[in-house]
Amino acid sequence: MIERDKLYIDGAWVPSTGKGTIDVVNSTTEEVMGRIPEGTAGDVDRAVKAAKAAFETWSLTSREERGKFLQKITEGLQARMGEIATLIAQEVGMPINLSNMIQAGLPIMTFSSMGQLLDTFEFEEKIGNSLVVREPVGVVGAITPWNYPLHQIAAKVAPALAAGCTVVLKPSEVAPLNAFILAEVIDDAGLPPGVFNLVTGVGPVVGEAIASHPDVDMVSFTGSTRAGKRVSELAAGTVKRVALELGGKSPNVILEDADIVKAVPSGVGGAFLNSGQTCSALTRMIVPRSKLAEVEQLAVKAAESFTVGDPFADGTRLGPLVSGAQQERVRGFIKKGIDEGAKLLTGGATQPEGLGKGYFVRPTVFSEVRSDMAIAQEEIFGPVLSILPYDTEEEAIQIANDTIYGLAGAVWAGDPEKAKSVARRIRTGQVDINGGGFNPLAPFGGFKQSGTGRELGKYGLEEFLEVKSLQL
Repeated sequence: MIERDKLYIDGAWVPSTGKGTIDVVNSTTEEVMGRIPEGTAGDVDRAVKAAKAAFETWSLTSREERGKFLQKITEGLQARMGEIATLIAQEVGMPINLSNMIQAGLPIMTFSSMGQLLDTFEFEEKIGNSLVVREPVGVVGAITPWNYPLHQIAAKVAPALAAGCTVVLKPSEVAPLNAFILAEVIDDAGLPPGVFNLVTGVGPVVGEAIASHPDVDMVSFTGSTRAGKRVSELAAGTVKRVALELGGKSPNVILEDADIVKAVPSGVGGAFLNSGQTCSALTRMIVPRSKLAEVEQLAVKAAESFTVGDPFADGTRLGPLVSGAQQERVRGFIKKGIDEGAKLLTGGATQPEGLGKGYFVRPTVFSEVRSDMAIAQEEIFGPVLSILPYDTEEEAIQIANDTIYGLAGAVWAGDPEKAKSVARRIRTGQVDINGGGFNPLAPFGGFKQSGTGRELGKYGLEEFLEVKSLQL
Protein backbone atom coordinates (compact mmCIF):
# COMPACT_ATOMS: atom_id res chain seq x y z
CA MET A 1 0.00 0.00 0.00
CA ILE A 2 1.57 3.28 -1.15
CA GLU A 3 0.44 6.19 1.03
CA ARG A 4 1.15 9.62 -0.43
CA ASP A 5 -0.27 12.18 1.97
CA LYS A 6 1.46 15.37 0.80
CA LEU A 7 1.68 17.62 -2.25
CA TYR A 8 4.92 19.11 -3.59
CA ILE A 9 4.65 22.91 -3.53
CA ASP A 10 7.40 25.55 -3.44
CA GLY A 11 10.17 23.00 -2.96
CA ALA A 12 8.57 21.22 0.01
CA TRP A 13 6.20 18.35 0.77
CA VAL A 14 3.12 19.95 2.31
CA PRO A 15 -0.35 18.75 3.33
CA SER A 16 -3.37 19.65 1.19
CA THR A 17 -5.73 22.32 2.47
CA GLY A 18 -8.48 19.72 2.05
CA LYS A 19 -9.05 16.47 3.94
CA GLY A 20 -10.12 14.24 1.03
CA THR A 21 -8.12 11.36 -0.41
CA ILE A 22 -8.33 9.37 -3.66
CA ASP A 23 -7.75 5.61 -3.90
CA VAL A 24 -5.50 4.27 -6.65
CA VAL A 25 -6.55 0.81 -7.86
CA ASN A 26 -4.35 -1.95 -9.28
CA SER A 27 -5.87 -2.72 -12.69
CA THR A 28 -5.01 -6.43 -12.52
CA THR A 29 -6.07 -7.29 -8.95
CA GLU A 30 -8.83 -4.67 -8.61
CA GLU A 31 -7.41 -3.91 -5.16
CA VAL A 32 -6.50 -0.50 -3.74
CA MET A 33 -2.73 -0.12 -4.16
CA GLY A 34 -2.27 3.47 -3.07
CA ARG A 35 -3.81 6.67 -1.82
CA ILE A 36 -3.17 10.33 -2.72
CA PRO A 37 -4.42 13.73 -1.52
CA GLU A 38 -7.56 15.09 -3.15
CA GLY A 39 -6.21 18.57 -3.83
CA THR A 40 -8.24 21.77 -3.76
CA ALA A 41 -8.45 25.07 -5.62
CA GLY A 42 -6.62 26.55 -2.63
CA ASP A 43 -3.73 24.15 -3.20
CA VAL A 44 -3.59 25.23 -6.84
CA ASP A 45 -3.49 28.87 -5.80
CA ARG A 46 -0.55 28.19 -3.46
CA ALA A 47 1.29 26.32 -6.20
CA VAL A 48 0.66 29.01 -8.82
CA LYS A 49 1.88 31.74 -6.46
CA ALA A 50 5.08 29.75 -5.83
CA ALA A 51 5.56 29.18 -9.56
CA LYS A 52 5.00 32.86 -10.35
CA ALA A 53 7.54 33.96 -7.75
CA ALA A 54 10.10 31.40 -8.94
CA PHE A 55 9.67 32.43 -12.58
CA GLU A 56 11.38 35.78 -11.93
CA THR A 57 14.76 34.10 -11.42
CA TRP A 58 14.34 30.75 -13.23
CA SER A 59 13.48 32.51 -16.49
CA LEU A 60 16.82 34.33 -16.35
CA THR A 61 19.00 31.24 -15.86
CA SER A 62 21.37 30.26 -18.64
CA ARG A 63 20.61 27.42 -21.02
CA GLU A 64 23.68 25.65 -19.60
CA GLU A 65 22.28 25.77 -16.06
CA ARG A 66 18.87 24.52 -17.15
CA GLY A 67 20.54 21.76 -19.16
CA LYS A 68 22.45 20.58 -16.07
CA PHE A 69 19.22 20.30 -14.08
CA LEU A 70 17.58 18.33 -16.89
CA GLN A 71 20.55 15.96 -16.92
CA LYS A 72 20.28 15.46 -13.14
CA ILE A 73 16.58 14.66 -13.52
CA THR A 74 17.41 12.22 -16.34
CA GLU A 75 19.92 10.44 -14.13
CA GLY A 76 17.48 10.37 -11.21
CA LEU A 77 14.79 8.75 -13.37
CA GLN A 78 17.31 6.24 -14.75
CA ALA A 79 18.21 5.19 -11.21
CA ARG A 80 14.54 4.44 -10.50
CA MET A 81 13.64 3.01 -13.91
CA GLY A 82 12.64 -0.44 -12.64
CA GLU A 83 10.49 1.04 -9.90
CA ILE A 84 8.72 3.33 -12.40
CA ALA A 85 8.06 0.49 -14.86
CA THR A 86 6.66 -1.77 -12.15
CA LEU A 87 4.44 0.95 -10.70
CA ILE A 88 2.93 1.91 -14.06
CA ALA A 89 2.40 -1.75 -15.01
CA GLN A 90 0.33 -2.02 -11.81
CA GLU A 91 -1.51 1.28 -12.32
CA VAL A 92 -2.22 1.05 -16.05
CA GLY A 93 -1.77 -2.64 -16.91
CA MET A 94 0.91 -2.54 -19.61
CA PRO A 95 3.01 -5.75 -19.70
CA ILE A 96 6.21 -5.22 -17.71
CA ASN A 97 8.65 -5.66 -20.60
CA LEU A 98 6.84 -2.95 -22.59
CA SER A 99 6.43 -0.80 -19.48
CA ASN A 100 10.21 -0.85 -18.99
CA MET A 101 10.82 0.23 -22.57
CA ILE A 102 7.94 2.69 -23.04
CA GLN A 103 6.46 3.85 -19.74
CA ALA A 104 9.86 4.27 -18.05
CA GLY A 105 12.15 4.58 -21.08
CA LEU A 106 10.39 7.35 -23.01
CA PRO A 107 10.27 9.88 -20.12
CA ILE A 108 13.99 9.40 -19.54
CA MET A 109 14.64 9.95 -23.25
CA THR A 110 12.50 13.10 -23.25
CA PHE A 111 14.31 14.75 -20.33
CA SER A 112 17.67 13.79 -21.83
CA SER A 113 16.81 15.03 -25.33
CA MET A 114 15.51 18.37 -24.05
CA GLY A 115 18.77 18.93 -22.21
CA GLN A 116 20.73 18.15 -25.38
CA LEU A 117 18.47 20.32 -27.52
CA LEU A 118 19.39 23.36 -25.42
CA ASP A 119 22.95 23.11 -26.77
CA THR A 120 21.86 23.94 -30.32
CA PHE A 121 18.45 25.64 -30.10
CA GLU A 122 18.41 29.17 -31.53
CA PHE A 123 16.79 31.46 -28.97
CA GLU A 124 17.69 34.57 -31.03
CA GLU A 125 17.83 35.49 -34.72
CA LYS A 126 18.51 38.70 -36.63
CA ILE A 127 15.93 39.81 -39.20
CA GLY A 128 16.84 43.13 -40.83
CA ASN A 129 17.05 45.73 -38.07
CA SER A 130 15.24 43.44 -35.58
CA LEU A 131 16.58 41.03 -33.04
CA VAL A 132 13.90 38.34 -32.63
CA VAL A 133 14.15 36.63 -29.24
CA ARG A 134 12.31 33.65 -27.79
CA GLU A 135 11.41 33.96 -24.13
CA PRO A 136 9.67 31.57 -21.71
CA VAL A 137 5.88 31.91 -21.73
CA GLY A 138 5.65 32.00 -17.92
CA VAL A 139 3.77 29.79 -15.47
CA VAL A 140 2.63 26.58 -17.18
CA GLY A 141 -0.27 24.47 -15.97
CA ALA A 142 0.26 20.86 -17.11
CA ILE A 143 -2.73 18.49 -16.97
CA THR A 144 -1.93 14.92 -17.98
CA PRO A 145 -3.72 11.59 -18.63
CA TRP A 146 -3.37 8.06 -17.27
CA ASN A 147 -2.53 5.95 -20.32
CA TYR A 148 1.16 6.90 -20.66
CA PRO A 149 1.30 8.83 -17.39
CA LEU A 150 4.97 9.70 -16.91
CA HIS A 151 5.66 9.99 -20.65
CA GLN A 152 2.92 12.61 -21.01
CA ILE A 153 4.18 14.44 -17.92
CA ALA A 154 7.73 14.47 -19.31
CA ALA A 155 6.52 15.71 -22.71
CA LYS A 156 5.26 18.86 -20.94
CA VAL A 157 7.52 19.34 -17.92
CA ALA A 158 10.87 18.75 -19.68
CA PRO A 159 10.40 21.34 -22.48
CA ALA A 160 8.73 23.80 -20.10
CA LEU A 161 11.75 23.68 -17.77
CA ALA A 162 14.13 23.82 -20.74
CA ALA A 163 12.37 26.95 -21.99
CA GLY A 164 12.72 28.66 -18.60
CA CYS A 165 9.08 28.25 -17.53
CA THR A 166 7.82 27.16 -14.12
CA VAL A 167 5.25 24.39 -13.78
CA VAL A 168 2.18 23.36 -11.82
CA LEU A 169 1.41 19.72 -12.64
CA LYS A 170 -1.88 17.89 -12.16
CA PRO A 171 -1.44 14.21 -13.09
CA SER A 172 -4.40 11.92 -13.71
CA GLU A 173 -5.93 10.75 -10.46
CA VAL A 174 -6.28 7.28 -12.03
CA ALA A 175 -2.51 6.68 -12.36
CA PRO A 176 -0.81 9.38 -10.25
CA LEU A 177 1.77 7.51 -8.15
CA ASN A 178 4.53 7.75 -10.78
CA ALA A 179 4.31 11.57 -10.62
CA PHE A 180 5.44 11.48 -6.99
CA ILE A 181 8.60 9.67 -8.06
CA LEU A 182 9.32 12.48 -10.54
CA ALA A 183 8.75 15.07 -7.80
CA GLU A 184 11.22 13.23 -5.54
CA VAL A 185 13.77 13.09 -8.37
CA ILE A 186 13.31 16.82 -9.04
CA ASP A 187 13.68 17.59 -5.34
CA ASP A 188 16.87 15.51 -5.16
CA ALA A 189 18.20 17.35 -8.25
CA GLY A 190 18.00 20.62 -6.30
CA LEU A 191 15.67 22.48 -8.66
CA PRO A 192 14.93 25.88 -7.09
CA PRO A 193 11.73 26.00 -4.97
CA GLY A 194 8.59 26.82 -6.92
CA VAL A 195 9.97 25.87 -10.35
CA PHE A 196 8.08 22.56 -10.25
CA ASN A 197 4.93 21.94 -8.23
CA LEU A 198 2.71 18.85 -7.96
CA VAL A 199 -0.99 19.10 -7.03
CA THR A 200 -3.04 15.91 -7.27
CA GLY A 201 -6.84 15.79 -7.46
CA VAL A 202 -9.77 15.54 -9.82
CA GLY A 203 -10.24 17.45 -13.07
CA PRO A 204 -13.40 19.37 -12.15
CA VAL A 205 -11.60 20.85 -9.12
CA VAL A 206 -7.81 20.96 -9.58
CA GLY A 207 -7.81 20.89 -13.39
CA GLU A 208 -10.40 23.65 -13.67
CA ALA A 209 -8.61 25.76 -11.07
CA ILE A 210 -5.40 25.54 -13.11
CA ALA A 211 -7.08 26.29 -16.44
CA SER A 212 -8.92 29.33 -15.09
CA HIS A 213 -6.21 30.77 -12.80
CA PRO A 214 -5.30 34.33 -13.89
CA ASP A 215 -1.61 33.83 -13.06
CA VAL A 216 -1.22 30.70 -15.20
CA ASP A 217 0.15 31.89 -18.55
CA MET A 218 -0.32 28.64 -20.48
CA VAL A 219 -2.16 25.35 -20.12
CA SER A 220 -0.83 22.20 -21.76
CA PHE A 221 -3.47 19.47 -21.64
CA THR A 222 -3.59 15.88 -22.84
CA GLY A 223 -6.82 13.93 -22.55
CA SER A 224 -10.23 13.51 -24.10
CA THR A 225 -11.60 15.95 -26.68
CA ARG A 226 -14.54 16.67 -24.39
CA ALA A 227 -12.28 17.65 -21.48
CA GLY A 228 -10.00 19.60 -23.84
CA LYS A 229 -12.94 21.74 -24.93
CA ARG A 230 -13.65 22.54 -21.28
CA VAL A 231 -10.02 23.51 -20.68
CA SER A 232 -10.18 25.83 -23.71
CA GLU A 233 -13.35 27.48 -22.43
CA LEU A 234 -11.84 28.17 -19.02
CA ALA A 235 -8.50 29.34 -20.43
CA ALA A 236 -10.27 31.78 -22.75
CA GLY A 237 -11.34 33.81 -19.75
CA THR A 238 -7.79 35.12 -19.35
CA VAL A 239 -6.72 34.61 -23.01
CA LYS A 240 -3.93 32.25 -21.99
CA ARG A 241 -2.10 30.07 -24.45
CA VAL A 242 -3.48 26.53 -24.77
CA ALA A 243 -1.83 23.40 -26.17
CA LEU A 244 -4.12 20.40 -26.55
CA GLU A 245 -3.34 16.77 -27.39
CA LEU A 246 -6.73 15.08 -27.56
CA GLY A 247 -8.48 12.02 -28.94
CA GLY A 248 -7.89 10.03 -32.10
CA LYS A 249 -9.48 7.51 -34.42
CA SER A 250 -6.45 6.87 -36.54
CA PRO A 251 -6.74 5.31 -40.02
CA ASN A 252 -4.42 2.61 -41.35
CA VAL A 253 -4.76 2.69 -45.15
CA ILE A 254 -3.54 -0.48 -46.85
CA LEU A 255 -3.27 0.09 -50.61
CA GLU A 256 -3.81 -2.51 -53.32
CA ASP A 257 -0.10 -3.20 -53.89
CA ALA A 258 0.86 -3.37 -50.21
CA ASP A 259 2.47 -6.42 -48.63
CA ILE A 260 -0.56 -7.38 -46.54
CA VAL A 261 1.27 -10.24 -44.84
CA LYS A 262 3.39 -7.54 -43.16
CA ALA A 263 0.84 -4.73 -43.07
CA VAL A 264 -2.03 -6.50 -41.32
CA PRO A 265 -0.17 -7.94 -38.28
CA SER A 266 1.67 -4.63 -37.89
CA GLY A 267 -1.66 -2.81 -38.00
CA VAL A 268 -3.19 -5.07 -35.37
CA GLY A 269 -0.18 -4.34 -33.14
CA GLY A 270 -0.68 -0.62 -33.77
CA ALA A 271 -4.28 -0.95 -32.60
CA PHE A 272 -3.64 -3.08 -29.50
CA LEU A 273 -0.56 -1.43 -27.92
CA ASN A 274 -1.23 -0.71 -24.24
CA SER A 275 -4.50 -2.68 -24.56
CA GLY A 276 -5.66 -0.12 -27.12
CA GLN A 277 -5.35 2.68 -24.55
CA THR A 278 -3.34 4.84 -26.94
CA CYS A 279 -4.61 8.09 -28.44
CA SER A 280 -2.75 7.41 -31.69
CA ALA A 281 -3.87 3.74 -31.93
CA LEU A 282 -4.47 2.58 -35.51
CA THR A 283 -8.06 1.56 -34.79
CA ARG A 284 -9.43 1.73 -38.36
CA MET A 285 -7.86 -0.65 -40.90
CA ILE A 286 -8.95 0.51 -44.38
CA VAL A 287 -8.41 -2.26 -46.92
CA PRO A 288 -9.19 -3.13 -50.57
CA ARG A 289 -12.48 -5.00 -50.80
CA SER A 290 -10.84 -7.47 -53.19
CA LYS A 291 -8.49 -8.56 -50.39
CA LEU A 292 -10.97 -8.43 -47.51
CA ALA A 293 -11.15 -12.18 -46.90
CA GLU A 294 -7.36 -12.52 -46.76
CA VAL A 295 -7.07 -9.47 -44.49
CA GLU A 296 -9.69 -10.93 -42.14
CA GLN A 297 -7.74 -14.18 -41.79
CA LEU A 298 -4.47 -12.36 -41.10
CA ALA A 299 -6.13 -9.99 -38.61
CA VAL A 300 -7.76 -12.83 -36.64
CA LYS A 301 -4.49 -14.75 -36.45
CA ALA A 302 -2.62 -11.64 -35.27
CA ALA A 303 -5.31 -10.64 -32.73
CA GLU A 304 -5.50 -14.12 -31.23
CA SER A 305 -1.73 -14.09 -30.69
CA PHE A 306 -2.20 -11.30 -28.12
CA THR A 307 -2.19 -13.40 -24.96
CA VAL A 308 -4.31 -11.71 -22.29
CA GLY A 309 -3.17 -11.83 -18.68
CA ASP A 310 -1.25 -10.45 -15.72
CA PRO A 311 1.27 -7.80 -16.87
CA PHE A 312 3.97 -9.55 -14.82
CA ALA A 313 3.34 -13.06 -16.22
CA ASP A 314 5.61 -14.51 -18.89
CA GLY A 315 4.07 -14.39 -22.34
CA THR A 316 1.45 -11.73 -21.60
CA ARG A 317 1.01 -9.40 -24.58
CA LEU A 318 -2.23 -7.71 -23.50
CA GLY A 319 -2.78 -6.51 -19.95
CA PRO A 320 -5.98 -5.20 -18.39
CA LEU A 321 -7.63 -1.85 -19.00
CA VAL A 322 -6.99 0.82 -16.41
CA SER A 323 -10.32 0.72 -14.55
CA GLY A 324 -13.71 -0.89 -14.21
CA ALA A 325 -15.32 2.15 -15.81
CA GLN A 326 -13.03 1.84 -18.83
CA GLN A 327 -13.75 -1.89 -19.09
CA GLU A 328 -17.51 -1.28 -19.15
CA ARG A 329 -17.13 1.50 -21.71
CA VAL A 330 -15.13 -0.71 -24.09
CA ARG A 331 -17.50 -3.64 -23.68
CA GLY A 332 -20.38 -1.27 -24.42
CA PHE A 333 -18.77 -0.32 -27.74
CA ILE A 334 -18.25 -4.00 -28.64
CA LYS A 335 -21.95 -4.67 -28.02
CA LYS A 336 -22.82 -1.57 -30.05
CA GLY A 337 -20.69 -2.81 -32.96
CA ILE A 338 -22.57 -6.10 -32.95
CA ASP A 339 -25.94 -4.29 -32.73
CA GLU A 340 -25.00 -2.03 -35.65
CA GLY A 341 -24.35 -5.05 -37.86
CA ALA A 342 -20.57 -5.16 -37.98
CA LYS A 343 -19.10 -8.63 -38.53
CA LEU A 344 -17.42 -9.88 -35.32
CA LEU A 345 -14.37 -11.91 -36.34
CA THR A 346 -12.86 -12.61 -32.92
CA GLY A 347 -13.16 -11.44 -29.32
CA GLY A 348 -16.33 -10.03 -27.83
CA ALA A 349 -17.71 -8.41 -24.70
CA THR A 350 -17.26 -11.30 -22.24
CA GLN A 351 -14.43 -11.70 -19.70
CA PRO A 352 -11.46 -13.66 -21.11
CA GLU A 353 -11.39 -17.28 -19.96
CA GLY A 354 -9.43 -18.02 -16.81
CA LEU A 355 -9.32 -14.39 -15.66
CA GLY A 356 -11.85 -13.92 -12.88
CA LYS A 357 -10.39 -10.65 -11.66
CA GLY A 358 -8.90 -7.66 -13.43
CA TYR A 359 -10.26 -5.17 -15.94
CA PHE A 360 -9.59 -7.37 -18.96
CA VAL A 361 -11.18 -7.17 -22.41
CA ARG A 362 -10.76 -9.79 -25.13
CA PRO A 363 -8.81 -8.59 -28.22
CA THR A 364 -11.63 -7.88 -30.67
CA VAL A 365 -11.74 -7.47 -34.45
CA PHE A 366 -14.75 -6.33 -36.47
CA SER A 367 -15.01 -6.43 -40.27
CA GLU A 368 -17.41 -4.99 -42.84
CA VAL A 369 -17.53 -1.82 -40.73
CA ARG A 370 -19.11 1.27 -42.26
CA SER A 371 -18.01 4.84 -41.58
CA ASP A 372 -21.38 5.73 -40.07
CA MET A 373 -21.04 3.13 -37.28
CA ALA A 374 -20.10 4.26 -33.76
CA ILE A 375 -17.12 1.86 -33.70
CA ALA A 376 -15.74 3.69 -36.76
CA GLN A 377 -16.29 7.19 -35.39
CA GLU A 378 -15.79 7.20 -31.63
CA GLU A 379 -12.59 6.70 -29.69
CA ILE A 380 -13.06 3.38 -27.87
CA PHE A 381 -9.70 3.25 -26.01
CA GLY A 382 -9.57 -0.54 -25.85
CA PRO A 383 -8.31 -3.49 -27.91
CA VAL A 384 -10.95 -3.14 -30.63
CA LEU A 385 -10.06 -3.00 -34.34
CA SER A 386 -12.47 -2.04 -37.12
CA ILE A 387 -11.80 -3.21 -40.69
CA LEU A 388 -13.39 -0.98 -43.34
CA PRO A 389 -13.33 -2.13 -47.01
CA TYR A 390 -13.00 0.27 -49.96
CA ASP A 391 -13.32 -0.01 -53.73
CA THR A 392 -11.13 2.87 -54.96
CA GLU A 393 -8.11 4.76 -53.66
CA GLU A 394 -10.15 7.98 -53.53
CA GLU A 395 -12.71 6.22 -51.36
CA ALA A 396 -9.93 4.98 -49.06
CA ILE A 397 -8.69 8.55 -48.52
CA GLN A 398 -12.24 9.78 -47.98
CA ILE A 399 -12.84 7.10 -45.33
CA ALA A 400 -9.50 7.92 -43.67
CA ASN A 401 -10.51 11.58 -43.27
CA ASP A 402 -14.12 10.87 -42.28
CA THR A 403 -13.93 11.52 -38.52
CA ILE A 404 -13.64 14.58 -36.29
CA TYR A 405 -10.13 13.45 -35.36
CA GLY A 406 -6.73 13.88 -36.98
CA LEU A 407 -4.00 12.67 -34.64
CA ALA A 408 -2.17 9.86 -36.42
CA GLY A 409 -2.42 7.39 -39.27
CA ALA A 410 -0.56 4.93 -41.45
CA VAL A 411 -0.21 4.02 -45.11
CA TRP A 412 1.08 0.78 -46.60
CA ALA A 413 1.98 0.47 -50.28
CA GLY A 414 4.41 -1.43 -52.50
CA ASP A 415 5.54 1.90 -53.97
CA PRO A 416 6.92 4.14 -51.16
CA GLU A 417 6.36 7.28 -53.24
CA LYS A 418 2.73 6.33 -53.70
CA ALA A 419 2.46 5.80 -49.95
CA LYS A 420 3.89 9.27 -49.27
CA SER A 421 1.50 10.80 -51.82
CA VAL A 422 -1.51 9.28 -50.04
CA ALA A 423 -0.06 10.16 -46.62
CA ARG A 424 0.04 13.84 -47.60
CA ARG A 425 -3.71 13.72 -48.22
CA ILE A 426 -4.50 12.24 -44.81
CA ARG A 427 -5.41 15.03 -42.40
CA THR A 428 -3.44 13.94 -39.37
CA GLY A 429 -0.39 15.17 -37.46
CA GLN A 430 1.63 11.99 -37.99
CA VAL A 431 1.51 9.24 -40.63
CA ASP A 432 3.61 6.04 -40.51
CA ILE A 433 4.79 4.84 -43.93
CA ASN A 434 5.14 1.06 -44.36
CA GLY A 435 5.58 0.51 -40.65
CA GLY A 436 7.81 3.51 -39.87
CA GLY A 437 8.59 3.59 -36.14
CA PHE A 438 7.68 6.20 -33.54
CA ASN A 439 10.25 9.00 -33.42
CA PRO A 440 10.41 10.74 -29.99
CA LEU A 441 12.17 13.75 -31.54
CA ALA A 442 9.55 14.35 -34.25
CA PRO A 443 6.57 16.64 -33.62
CA PHE A 444 3.50 14.90 -32.17
CA GLY A 445 0.03 16.45 -32.23
CA GLY A 446 -3.21 16.65 -34.11
CA PHE A 447 -5.35 18.23 -36.78
CA LYS A 448 -9.07 18.97 -36.36
CA GLN A 449 -10.51 17.95 -32.96
CA SER A 450 -7.37 16.02 -32.04
CA GLY A 451 -5.89 19.23 -30.73
CA THR A 452 -3.62 22.22 -31.22
CA GLY A 453 0.12 22.58 -30.82
CA ARG A 454 2.91 20.01 -30.95
CA GLU A 455 4.94 18.06 -28.42
CA LEU A 456 8.44 16.49 -28.48
CA GLY A 457 11.68 17.69 -30.04
CA LYS A 458 12.30 21.31 -30.97
CA TYR A 459 8.62 21.77 -31.83
CA GLY A 460 7.71 20.80 -28.27
CA LEU A 461 10.19 23.33 -26.88
CA GLU A 462 8.81 26.11 -29.10
CA GLU A 463 5.32 25.65 -27.58
CA PHE A 464 6.62 27.08 -24.30
CA LEU A 465 8.28 30.16 -25.81
CA GLU A 466 6.94 33.62 -26.67
CA VAL A 467 8.43 35.52 -29.61
CA LYS A 468 9.54 39.12 -29.12
CA SER A 469 10.98 41.60 -31.63
CA LEU A 470 13.64 44.12 -30.58
CA GLN A 471 13.89 46.85 -33.24
CA LEU A 472 17.48 48.08 -33.32
